[in-house]
Amino acid sequence: MTQCFDEKRNIVPVTLIEAGPCVVTQIKIKKTDGYKAVQIGFGRIKKITKQMKGHLKKIMNKNSEIKETDINFQYLREFKNEKNDYEIGQKLDISIFQEHEKVKISGISKGKGFQGGVKRWGFHGRNATHGVKHEQRTIGSVGCSYPERVIKGKKMPGRMGAKRITTKNLEIVKIDKENNLLAVKGAVPGARGTLLEIRT
Repeated sequence: MTQCFDEKRNIVPVTLIEAGPCVVTQIKIKKTDGYKAVQIGFGRIKKITKQMKGHLKKIMNKNSEIKETDINFQYLREFKNEKNDYEIGQKLDISIFQEHEKVKISGISKGKGFQGGVKRWGFHGRNATHGVKHEQRTIGSVGCSYPERVIKGKKMPGRMGAKRITTKNLEIVKIDKENNLLAVKGAVPGARGTLLEIRT
């Protein structure tokens, strides 16, 4: 995260996101795959497996200018596509976005491990005085006299974070086409380097 200034010289907190370029690696159709979808690749790694090379060589067959090092994608992700308006080897870059456009961003949130009810659910805990001893952050009673058991879905201590989170109505403040960077107002899910899904 960083900050920038708007037209009225106000400070705007922004998150910088490297968005693309992504390449269409596979088109799935109902006849052969049972559903319609598009698979895209993003990121670069030094080595990929032989199976992955064989899968991605379709792109090289379509476009002779693409080298073997260009298809070493770190991530492959699939999205529903009913229109079939993409082609194998097609590049999707930052030009599909516009400044001041509202977007939805999804990602895996930071994992926080096993946490108590106070941190996980915002419980206020017990009194710190009036005879309360070593009980300040306990969750208190969890059951009831009938049906004499703990109800399913009760808010209790447990694993916190590391879930898919979607943040809606985030505004694109600036677009840097040379470096493929989006400056989005506010915070997005996950730690640095988390893979994000940006939807309009």
